[in-house]
Amino acid sequence: MKKIIFLIIVFFYNFLYTQPVLPQRTITLDATQALSFGKFYNKANGGTISVSWQGVLSTTGDIIVMPGSQGLPAIYAVKLCQGRNIKITYPKTSKLTNSDGHSLTLDIGPTEKGVSGAVFASEKNCNFITILRVGATLHIPQNTHKGFYTGGFAISFDQQ
Repeated sequence: MKKIIFLIIVFFYNFLYTQPVLPQRTITLDATQALSFGKFYNKANGGTISVSWQGVLSTTGDIIVMPGSQGLPAIYAVKLCQGRNIKITYPKTSKLTNSDGHSLTLDIGPTEKGVSGAVFASEKNCNFITILRVGATLHIPQNTHKGFYTGGFAISFDQQ
């Protein structure tokens, strides 16, 4: 009889003094869409083409967007439990290059959560995905060489 009572006491002791399981603290990240400026051309004197984080294309100077062309912001899917803060950081600029080694300057941002250094809270619960959209501006100088330019940029998502 003493053994049964002892087991019951140990059970209640463990039950009363155990901590709840904490939610996950790791960030799961997936790049779901690449940044794209669609199809465009430079009439003569250069300019810029921008895609906002909402996907709206705009141009300056002699840059003309081809009819039916669509801009796409970069999209990241971030999974982290509700109530956790995330700080985003990224460089102000990056370079895009073509196969001949010519390059263009890319200004990165802003995002729908703010500029580099912004802190935002993750949404809903541990199984909900927070979407982050990133826009950019591409600088196209006069006499830019035609071609397909590619490149990338690093973006960090850190828990706060």
